[in-house]
Amino acid sequence: MISRALAAVTLGLALALAAAVPARGQQLPLPYGSNVGVDQAKALSASAIAEARKNNWTIVVAIVDTGGHLVYLERMDHTQVASVDVATRKAWTANSFKRPTKAFEDAAQGGRVVTLSLPGVVPIEGGVPIVVDGKIVGAIGISGATSAQDGQVAAAALAILK
Repeated sequence: MISRALAAVTLGLALALAAAVPARGQQLPLPYGSNVGVDQAKALSASAIAEARKNNWTIVVAIVDTGGHLVYLERMDHTQVASVDVATRKAWTANSFKRPTKAFEDAAQGGRVVTLSLPGVVPIEGGVPIVVDGKIVGAIGISGATSAQDGQVAAAALAILK
């Protein structure tokens, strides 16, 4: 009787722990490197804005360093004011958790709502780590369009690094 109860408690704890920890393989197995510089941040932003303009979207671009601190922010005319904070928080999330914010969006949509309780997480596509020479140097966050469009703009910005 006691062993059944102990087994049930152990199983319950194991399931709770598994639900609380982000899925394996989503975190980039890369170390942090030197911080993204302002000139590189401006180039990434210019590429993001060019992609947004090409599609007639208005966005905010936020770029943070490896500590999650804002390096560069640009808001296109007529972009909703709230996107300033959202883009910055997307960039912080991508940098701090070493994964695109889409990983959290997918987890939440897949029923892993526990990811919504992780401190500071913005589970909306559009935040992506910036990787240079195999190291994370910061992250970019895009907000203002749909989450898929924000992700497209972030990918276009990061394409200049290849």
